Amino acid sequence: MNKNAELRETATEQVSADITLNRLTELARELGSDHVFEDARSLAERIAEGRFYVACIGQFKRGKSTLLGALLGDRVLPTGVLPITAVPTIVRYGRSRSARVRFRGGEWADIAPEELTEYVSEEGNPENAKGVAGIEVFVPSLLLADGMCFVDTPGLGSIFAGNTAATQAFIPHIDAAIVVVGADPPITAEELAIVGKVGKQVRDLVVVLNKADRNSDTEREVVKSFTTTALEKRLRRPTGPIYEVSAEERLRNCGPQRDWAKLIVALETLVRESGRSLVRTAGERGLRRLGEELLMLTLEEREALVRPIEESERRIENLRKTMSQAEQSLRDVSYLFMAEQRHLSDMFLDQRKRFLQTASPKADAEFSEEIKRLPRRFGPRFRRRAMRAAQVITERHVFPWLEDEQARAEQEYRSVESRFVNIANDFLKKLSESGFPEFARMPNALDSDKGLRIPSRFTFEHLLRVSLPASPLRYIADAVLGVFGASSVIESDAREFLHHMMDTNSTRVQSDLVNRVQESRGQLEVEIRKLLHEISRIAERALEHARVAKAEGASAVEAKLSRLKTIEEELRSMTAG
Repeated sequence: MNKNAELRETATEQVSADITLNRLTELARELGSDHVFEDARSLAERIAEGRFYVACIGQFKRGKSTLLGALLGDRVLPTGVLPITAVPTIVRYGRSRSARVRFRGGEWADIAPEELTEYVSEEGNPENAKGVAGIEVFVPSLLLADGMCFVDTPGLGSIFAGNTAATQAFIPHIDAAIVVVGADPPITAEELAIVGKVGKQVRDLVVVLNKADRNSDTEREVVKSFTTTALEKRLRRPTGPIYEVSAEERLRNCGPQRDWAKLIVALETLVRESGRSLVRTAGERGLRRLGEELLMLTLEEREALVRPIEESERRIENLRKTMSQAEQSLRDVSYLFMAEQRHLSDMFLDQRKRFLQTASPKADAEFSEEIKRLPRRFGPRFRRRAMRAAQVITERHVFPWLEDEQARAEQEYRSVESRFVNIANDFLKKLSESGFPEFARMPNALDSDKGLRIPSRFTFEHLLRVSLPASPLRYIADAVLGVFGASSVIESDAREFLHHMMDTNSTRVQSDLVNRVQESRGQLEVEIRKLLHEISRIAERALEHARVAKAEGASAVEAKLSRLKTIEEELRSMTAG
């Protein structure tokens, strides 16, 4: 097929997609589904403009916003110490630099790019208290001129659970992805889980090892090999090259180029060779997803019209009783999970004790060797170096143990979660067979392989106030001890500090794991309850609509049924294939 013919075919497909999506928005409005209406309208708009979404995904502090800034040649996206990007931020082409924010009500408001932090950061918009539904940033970047849009997603591993939830919710809209990984730590279970979900939906993944300036050649090769193996095992397909870059160096225009030019070429190739097909696939995927949601609503509306109002009211009452029983069953299952949780907590405590029994003597011996090499003449300097040596030795032992413990905790939790989810899914299956079509059309069963739903919040405690006391008297005393050769007192303090550091940070690891299990259990229960209450909400709304139609008379009911049958046939035709 020549170029002109290909362009004509693409244009025809795009017009067809536009017409279908516009029709879907009309049906959503008719059926009273504001959610589907807004999603379909947004999708129709971006398909008409030939835009596709390349999401930047990865753990908190991987430098995703900095990487996108470097690709755009503009620090337009906020970066900082606190978690950034409480909501997905779409960066698209514009003739000039500008931004706008959309609130949950649906309206857009123009803002200055400098004001983005007030809407996308946890500091300016804690847990999205301002109700931001979306952010769009416009930049005059040639890389985006042909339809590619970058999406800066909330980081995984942030202490704010809502950030990870926002990334999960955006997955259905992703057309391709830039996966940003690092060396410290290497790719995590949370990142692999997200990449696995995205990888089921899209083929085009560009993997970037950012902050390459912070690691040696050997370290980067080890990380690349580990990341490639982990990704290919998760995705069950080759992932292509991993591009080593330092986004911060590129923004400051310093340091070696590394794989920067190759990364740019990879993205340009994505636009040139896959852009149109990604737009088309996005339309098809969105049409299927939204059409199926409307189809479920249509069936609920029709069945509520066919039944007598009194029967529907009895069914709703029975439905509520069943829901109440479901809640009780969920609580019963939850008690089982709590018992398992206590078992895991005891296991983490035992593992911490074993770690201290094994690691503390080794750390003590390493400290003894390190302390011999430190000059002791000036006491305050000797204290600083001795305390720093204690911190470094503790890190050397705690972080590898942390990685092992997190992997072990993930495995143990998955085993417990699998039993819990299987019980819950059996329970949901019984509901679907209970005679209520509402339950029979229940959304997909729970994912039994999701693992810990809450990312790690562990931070290493350096205890700076203990290691570097601010008291002038302490400084003078250390100076005197050094002059009189009595530095053994400082050495004893530093050794005690080492033991305190080992104990404190191993306790923090244990607490982090316990908290992750507890909060993950709570989040899993919330997912089950959301499934149940969504069913109840749809059924009750259908009953209310049926009550209104029947109050208008038999002819109104017949007209409504005829209309719903037409809509059902139209939706089935739209979502076929």
